[in-house]
Amino acid sequence: MALVTTKKMFAMAYKHGYAIGAFNVNNMEITQGIMSAAAEEKAPVILQISRGARKYASMRYLRAIIDTAVAENPNIPICMHLDHGDTFETCKQCVDDGFTSVMIDGSHYSFEDNITLTEQVVKYAHTHGVVVEAELGQLGGIEEDVVGVGADDISKHLTDPDQAVEFVGKTGVDSLAVAIGTSHGAYKFKTEPKLAFDVIEQVSKRLPGFPLVMHGSSSVPKEYTDLINKYGGKMPDATGVPEAAISKAAHMAVCKVNFDTDLRMAMTATIRQVFAEKPAEFDPRNYLGPAREAIKIMVKRRLNVLGCAGKAAECM
Repeated sequence: MALVTTKKMFAMAYKHGYAIGAFNVNNMEITQGIMSAAAEEKAPVILQISRGARKYASMRYLRAIIDTAVAENPNIPICMHLDHGDTFETCKQCVDDGFTSVMIDGSHYSFEDNITLTEQVVKYAHTHGVVVEAELGQLGGIEEDVVGVGADDISKHLTDPDQAVEFVGKTGVDSLAVAIGTSHGAYKFKTEPKLAFDVIEQVSKRLPGFPLVMHGSSSVPKEYTDLINKYGGKMPDATGVPEAAISKAAHMAVCKVNFDTDLRMAMTATIRQVFAEKPAEFDPRNYLGPAREAIKIMVKRRLNVLGCAGKAAECM
């Protein structure tokens, strides 16, 4: 089947209490690992492309890789999504390039300016059959060019449920990324986070049926941290979102959960291990292949935590 929007995915996810995994892609091996997991678990999937990915690989290469994934997986609903679009021009270009979903992130602007920018993107995208995600409130941490608030200020920048109602009503946006205490990157928290599930609950009461999105949700698995550190890395304080918290959000109004750091860690840990155990290795296939397999294993785990494994058919 062709690329799809998230409309039916989110409708089914909301109705049945699960969330769709959204995974950032940068090259062929990452995409193959994600799609192998989705195919084996029979799960719908969102392939996200960031500004950094477009700069690294170029849109033409990425689109060709995703087109191949679609052709090879006709029974898996796949959405191609722009992650953290920062301007109207960027979102417009991605709509024109065939994305089926775009995110406009105006969360660093004033509430009024965020509304104005989001509304502009929504009007253009909707005329081309593309859905739009926006963000309200601010996360912590750093992801590529996205710099969030400091760790001590995360709780001060949570999404205001009343503002969420006004924002959705004025912009016509299709989904909303809410700030509930998560954070971008591998170094998210000093201690186990206490996420503001009450924000999800309050927004869902005010906007029943409306899909919410959770960013900064990688769990930074200890096994990958340990492998990276064992083989020369320095990530002693990397801490993420517990899987139990991800699963809880997925059973509420959160219909999309983003993962990027976990992919990077699975790939990096495996490559470091191969180089350490086989120092004479110089064939990229012999370290990128195992890295691809590690990504598949990690993504399969995420799909089950989210509850979307086995849900591909109902999202077609």
